[in-house]
Amino acid sequence: MVARTLEAASRVLALTGGVLLAAIAALATASILSRWLFAKPLMGDVELVQIGCTIAIALFLPWCQWKSGHIIVDFFTTRATPATRSGLDAIGALVLAVVFLLLAWRVAVGVAEMKANGETSMLLAFPTWITYLTLVPCLVLSGVNGLYAAWLKVREASETSQ
Repeated sequence: MVARTLEAASRVLALTGGVLLAAIAALATASILSRWLFAKPLMGDVELVQIGCTIAIALFLPWCQWKSGHIIVDFFTTRATPATRSGLDAIGALVLAVVFLLLAWRVAVGVAEMKANGETSMLLAFPTWITYLTLVPCLVLSGVNGLYAAWLKVREASETSQ
């Protein structure tokens, strides 16, 4: 049940990120066409692309963590036993989970400060805290996925060592 919920949430976020990237591509195309046809870009196009890309990247993180898609350097462990590799993978997943959760906490603190300061984007005067607020649940889900992956690897290590 937990695995299905984490996987479904991660998948929905990744699909949302894909739709967002498609919208960003359409926006960039429209801006380029506007420059070419009318010698006038769309106002705030660069800001919107930056905001959209920031959010899209965060939306992909939980799925990447769920699929163990992060870079793994296994040069030194190719000859290790399966239990050792699983144990090291568990440590790696745990460290990554802690990093994601720490990032979520610090981004949340930053969001509160941005909101209090009334920080906005330069051209569109878009409140920047809204962009960063969307990162928090993505980072939390990535952290939870990392904790779940670590737990699975610990179980795998104990099963293969017997």
